Amino acid sequence: MSGTGVTVKKNVNFSEWYVEVVLKAELADYAPVKGCMVIRPDAYAVWEKIQEVVNQKIKSTGHRNAYFPMFIPEAFLKQEAAHFAGFTPEVAWITQGGDTPLEEKLAVRPTSETIMYDMFSKWIRSWRDLPLKINQWCNIVRWETKATKLFLRTREFLWQEGHTAHATAEDAEVEVIWALNMYKEVIENILAIPVLIGTKSESEKFAGALYTTALESIMPDGKALQMGTSHNLGQHFAKVFNVKYIGEDKKDHYVWQTSWGITTRLIGAMIMVHGDDKGLIMPPKVAPIQVVIIPIPFKGLEAEAIAAKTKEVAEILRAKSINTLLDDRSEYTPGWKFNQWELKGVPIRVELGPRDLKNGQVVMVRRDTGQKIPVKEANVVATVENLLQEIQDTMLAKAKALLDDKTTLVTNYDEFKHVIESKGGFIKAAWCGNPECEARIKVDTGATIRIRPFEKDTTKNICVYCNNEAKGGIVYFARSY
Repeated sequence: MSGTGVTVKKNVNFSEWYVEVVLKAELADYAPVKGCMVIRPDAYAVWEKIQEVVNQKIKSTGHRNAYFPMFIPEAFLKQEAAHFAGFTPEVAWITQGGDTPLEEKLAVRPTSETIMYDMFSKWIRSWRDLPLKINQWCNIVRWETKATKLFLRTREFLWQEGHTAHATAEDAEVEVIWALNMYKEVIENILAIPVLIGTKSESEKFAGALYTTALESIMPDGKALQMGTSHNLGQHFAKVFNVKYIGEDKKDHYVWQTSWGITTRLIGAMIMVHGDDKGLIMPPKVAPIQVVIIPIPFKGLEAEAIAAKTKEVAEILRAKSINTLLDDRSEYTPGWKFNQWELKGVPIRVELGPRDLKNGQVVMVRRDTGQKIPVKEANVVATVENLLQEIQDTMLAKAKALLDDKTTLVTNYDEFKHVIESKGGFIKAAWCGNPECEARIKVDTGATIRIRPFEKDTTKNICVYCNNEAKGGIVYFARSY
């Protein structure tokens, strides 16, 4: 890919712009294995920050991390018919180990329910063993046939999957909503991306689940992106894998189960929502580098003084746990460095030249707005801390404005089709609840029901497609990634 900067405008060719930003900002690269990607250090640092925040939240509520094999016997998947049918087209199979054919095919983990629950059936004996709350950070393989899209659609990706077992249906429901709201807080407060939450329709739910809740966001090109899911599995898997406990009543009972997860596609969402024509814009709370300091060179004694002062400022900021980089490379001009760090999305750039040295100040530049702010040396730390929070808040507010702009209420099917073609985004429309209407809309327009909000809106009581009573309430349709 030629050049060091982004050459495609975001509003001209969104898909090409996205690829340029990912590659040139050095977030990921295409792997030699078709359909796979390499996650580069800056992007992996974002994933580590997500891990850090999620781990803190789950561990504080009694969940513990574990690890399960990535190889799953074919019999385990076949044991749960609906689950198996849902994943069969995407499963990667191992049929040979070394030179020896395997007696039974092994699936490379498309998800972990079956192998985990086989173990749960051994570990859970009494009501005293409940709730069991296990979390796993791992890789997943789904043999996608669609085009590779870095972070969004690859054959291998990283994710987090929580799996819990409970004594009662009520406890499982509480867990499902807890996980959903935990994700909402992480995505909105850390990644600065607003989400809609609700349930999936029956045709869109996780295979084998009682019901699925999800978080959905809208991207600038008008397509929806599923940001995470939390499933109530009921007792379905418990009965298949014989996960039972002896209750206080001395009788056998099947457990009630949940599973919930997020993936590295969150990084793709962050890039799409916040990036601009200069490249990436990192939310400060996940930015690997929050502040970059660039000395403006000058010959003679002032050069030494500038170098000493920039080192001093860097040390002061690092002492306050602010991720700071001093870019004092002599082989590049300040202008070249400005462009590079704008491309990489560093939230704040600090410049210091002869005039600033004389005036006892630095100049701070916001990546999100480009605003330049002269700051006295004594106020550097306080100003950086305030600016980082302000940038985080501004990015979320801007993303919320995008969500509002890309959400349209329609009252009839002609309007539905016009909006999906001309504007895209979320379409709020009344639905009768009939899967046939849902399927026909998908065939006609490519839009699916992304979310059924928890709060029922009955202001429009006629189905947008068939004009029958809208028993399904107002739902959100969109084309999606």
